[in-house]
Amino acid sequence: MNYDSALDAALNRLHEEGRYRTFIDIERRRGNFPHAIWKKPDGTEQQITVWCGNDYLGMGQHPVVLNAMHEALEATGAGSGGTRNISGTTVYHKALEAELADLHGKEAALIFTSAYIANDATLSTLPLLFPGLIIYSDALNHASMIEGIRRNGGAKRIFRHNDLADLRAKLEADDPSAPKLIAFESVYSMDGDFGPIAEILELAEEFGALTYLDEVHAVGMYGPRGGGVAEKLGLMDRIDIINGTLGKAYGVMGGYIAASAKMCDAIRSYAPGFIFTTSIPPAVAAGAAASVRHLKTDQALRDLHQERAAVLKLRLKGLGLPIIDHGSHIVPVIVGDPVHTKKISDMLLSEFGIYVQPINFPTVPRGTERLRFTPSPVHDPRSVDALVRAMDALWSHCALNRAEMSA
Repeated sequence: MNYDSALDAALNRLHEEGRYRTFIDIERRRGNFPHAIWKKPDGTEQQITVWCGNDYLGMGQHPVVLNAMHEALEATGAGSGGTRNISGTTVYHKALEAELADLHGKEAALIFTSAYIANDATLSTLPLLFPGLIIYSDALNHASMIEGIRRNGGAKRIFRHNDLADLRAKLEADDPSAPKLIAFESVYSMDGDFGPIAEILELAEEFGALTYLDEVHAVGMYGPRGGGVAEKLGLMDRIDIINGTLGKAYGVMGGYIAASAKMCDAIRSYAPGFIFTTSIPPAVAAGAAASVRHLKTDQALRDLHQERAAVLKLRLKGLGLPIIDHGSHIVPVIVGDPVHTKKISDMLLSEFGIYVQPINFPTVPRGTERLRFTPSPVHDPRSVDALVRAMDALWSHCALNRAEMSA
């Protein structure tokens, strides 16, 4: 086999379909987020505004987080020195897990290097703990959940997105005595819609199923202490396992699950993705713990975040743009074609200094390609004005070009 030719063919397919991803080099500068510096390939620099980041609340720049990380770095050095089982558990890791358990009202929490690994490792391990387990997974669950469920070798059922009737039918069709788990999300990141948490919990209780809720796009931002949508709805105590991230609203990195002490102990003891991975650096754990602790009391920041998202959606709707609005903080604008999505993204960057990456298949279905804006409290009114003006100018321009191409 000519391996180089095979690689060329695979990459060319992406180019031909308009789905080839281009990364740009940016430099975030402390105290200036969401503005950053774009390091261009020709060696020049341009100031840009980041509109597609997941640092939803700007906590990656918050003094509380930075000070905690500086103190831990000076006290302990750079790395953790090993896996959690072999010298990689420090007082910082334990303090972070205690903060997370308290956040979700659970007995325990377990941190991983990312929320992807937390989902993958946990969902792939559960069938070892519950032989014969059947996992019922929402069709639009995150790739990490899909991968964990796929790899576990157990039975799985995919129910239509947020379709309670389909979920019920699949639960009814299986052996009543079989162990079951329903895996779903609170906020689905591509459309920004919410999972029907209360209704799914009712079904789980009726059929004796465990529940696994991914709150990665909600922790820090929803609920009176940032515990997520389940906290906002007063439902956390009825959920068996909650998955969250430290790399979005909390502004650092890492992921976790929160559950009973016995469940966390079992995952800790059996999941290869936990056992054989070097733990996150103590300074990262310290920063994450400080961020979680701070956001338990900073409701003003959450309120401002929701306000900025609502204003942006209202103004884009006023332009007649096809945005999806389910009431969350995520603002998707549907373009519907990968080539035009990339073109608008490139023009926003080069002509207006606005950075938003195109979202294409397989992340979203073909024909629903989009730009996904993620407003934050640190996107001030001037930044919003600049984005709205740019979208107004470019949308008309690209719509005209599309009409000419199809003529």
